[in-house]
Amino acid sequence: MLDILMIEDEPNIAEAVRFILTREGWQVGLHPDGLGGIEAIRSEKPRLVILDVMLPHRSGTEILAELRGDHDPRLAATPVLMLTARGQASLALPQADAVLAKPFANDELRALVRGMLN
Repeated sequence: MLDILMIEDEPNIAEAVRFILTREGWQVGLHPDGLGGIEAIRSEKPRLVILDVMLPHRSGTEILAELRGDHDPRLAATPVLMLTARGQASLALPQADAVLAKPFANDELRALVRGMLN
């Protein structure tokens, strides 16, 4: 079981986040876009999902809504950290456990993830 599954289409961001979080000791998996995102969550069963709002094929908000409505209550309760572009920071994302605007400070990311996993 993964600690964290990140669904992010920008390879530089995905790899940077994976580097930061694996240095903290967490096992991080990556999925490159919205297509198959919910299936990746179901198969990997991560403790935390980091989900970009703007993804090709299917938005992060659509994936989040489907996750929250999943028939498996444990999966539906998986904590989700949504990543937004600076201009989207005011989006209403009530189903998300936390929202972080890009670009973000590494310490801010680590603190949020630590709090969500503990």
